[in-house]
Amino acid sequence: MNRRFVLVGLATVVAMPSLAFAQDRAGPSSDQIMQKLEAPAQRQIRPEDRMSIQEFRRRPEMRRAAPSIDIQAINFAFGSAEIPRSEYRKIREIAYAFDQLSRGRRGARFLIEGHTDAVGSREANQVLSERRASSLKMVLSREFGIPARILETVGYGEDFLLVDTQNEEWRNRRVTIRRIDQFVR
Repeated sequence: MNRRFVLVGLATVVAMPSLAFAQDRAGPSSDQIMQKLEAPAQRQIRPEDRMSIQEFRRRPEMRRAAPSIDIQAINFAFGSAEIPRSEYRKIREIAYAFDQLSRGRRGARFLIEGHTDAVGSREANQVLSERRASSLKMVLSREFGIPARILETVGYGEDFLLVDTQNEEWRNRRVTIRRIDQFVR
């Protein structure tokens, strides 16, 4: 009996990392996205102190204060901004969350941040990250009917790595979504 318990426990420990990996790659549900983006901002901004989207993009302390979620599940191929149709199921979850949030919050706006890993030149990664953010905006708008006017984009290249490595790393090839309506005018 003890031996069986130990074997089952050991199998569970060995299996858990792969289960967590599979969940990360599957992507968050629309409910998880909504929960993160509905959270209160970590900093309150008076309406008269709201800033332009350009200023918001340049101020990391403001971006960190906005409700956000990292979406690592959209599988960008190395060096690519193309979103394969096989990824649309994951984007549908984002679109549903955006739709629900924009219905419940008058004036809801979202910032889509594109990120890359650190392989390649800084300039190429900057351009690629901008293209990734724009690619997601385009798919959300054209394929899922999310109004383009509520979506802003920015690329940060390799500036905000989740995994500090100079090697290829899929977790760094991601988008971050922030709800910014409380910060921008």
